[in-house]
Amino acid sequence: MYKMVCMATTNTATILNIKTDKKLKAEAKKVADDMGLTLTTVVNSMLKQFVREKEITFSVNEYPSPMLREAIKEARAEYEAGELEIFSNVEDLIADLHKP
Repeated sequence: MYKMVCMATTNTATILNIKTDKKLKAEAKKVADDMGLTLTTVVNSMLKQFVREKEITFSVNEYPSPMLREAIKEARAEYEAGELEIFSNVEDLIADLHKP
């Protein structure tokens, strides 16, 4: 079930030109159509949320990323080789970070 709220506003519309992948646009349009929405409504909703919350949430399908997987692999190797310094408290860690 989907719920949609519409608000009447003064017509202060402007055109926003963006570049996106053709396949992505087609898929997004299909989802929006299935929900009874237009892409304009979807984009405006996302922009309003962005302005209101001043944040963007991204979903990642591949997690961890290849770069993060490599970093984890290197960190594990350093840990297993005993090359990491272990701190018993935050104060010691912070002091070590401030060393020249």
